[in-house]
Amino acid sequence: MNNRNGFTYMNRKFSDLSVNEDSSAFSDCNSDRSGEFPTTSSESRRLFLSCTTENSDDLIRYLVSHLDSSRSIEEQKQAAMEIRLIAKNKPENRIKIAKAGAIKPLISLISSSDLQLQEYGVTAVLNLSLCDENKELIASSGAIKPLAKALKLGTPTTKENAACALLRLSQVEENKIAIGRSGAIPLLVNLLETGGFRAKKDASTALYSLCSVKENKIRAVESGIMKPLVELMADFESNMVDKSAYVMNQLMSVPESKPAVVEEGGVPVLVEIVEVGTQRQKEMAVSILLQLCEDCVVYRTMVAREGAVPPLVALSESSKSRAKQKTETLIELLRQPRQRQLHSDSISNEIEIEIER
Repeated sequence: MNNRNGFTYMNRKFSDLSVNEDSSAFSDCNSDRSGEFPTTSSESRRLFLSCTTENSDDLIRYLVSHLDSSRSIEEQKQAAMEIRLIAKNKPENRIKIAKAGAIKPLISLISSSDLQLQEYGVTAVLNLSLCDENKELIASSGAIKPLAKALKLGTPTTKENAACALLRLSQVEENKIAIGRSGAIPLLVNLLETGGFRAKKDASTALYSLCSVKENKIRAVESGIMKPLVELMADFESNMVDKSAYVMNQLMSVPESKPAVVEEGGVPVLVEIVEVGTQRQKEMAVSILLQLCEDCVVYRTMVAREGAVPPLVALSESSKSRAKQKTETLIELLRQPRQRQLHSDSISNEIEIEIER
């Protein structure tokens, strides 16, 4: 039974459920984990989850109708929160919710001036984007620009979930360019630099996905991404060394990246990782240094002067296959400037001897 004030089930109304629960969903972009209903009773949780199983179609239609702008903000919050939760708890509901017409009104909520309503809208869209079938519909319905704007204006949770939603949408190749052109990349770089741990992790994951496209790599470098990447890689306690190294390695294919790494003090940090990092971190650092040095004698000299050769030799003895080959190639490159210098010194000495004669 439906009425304007709530959806009635087992003599209870869903409007009785709290709309003030703290939205802490999605601690990981790659999984559906959230603390649900932290302020509601166990009875309400069981009631809600029971209904999503037994009567989900009716509930979904009811909730979608309450997303409309003609409803009060409190009704919209309630509906968005519950859609977010049933999309999280029941993967099969994600398609049902999309087919019921929820996506466009949820996207409208992302632009709300009410920060909590915006947060619920962003999180609901994120949960729906976990379904591959929904990604194209979400993007074509105009979600990308509002999600980018939410990265700038939202609560910390909104920003994190917007980053995750953009990551999900970027898994459709055609969306990567649109996301890059929406202005999201400088905002993701800012989140990587100024956000908390979860925000940094979400931003780096989204940037890694987006920067498989050349123009997005250039945007990221021009937005100053090398500074936070170098800082995070220098801090072994950040738990961000691996993610940051993967992002940096991907960016090294564009020429703009190399002077940026050097200018931000990346060379000594990379050499330190080769010395004391984990095996995977060492191999990623080698890959970055190899790309940095392959076409520039000046950078080779800088890396060699940081003392990179001894730890590289040690690494080559413990590495396997491709990693070993990259390490040995880098060692050979780093030794070339020294060999040239020795050859030059030898020629100079011979010239001096001849002059003395």
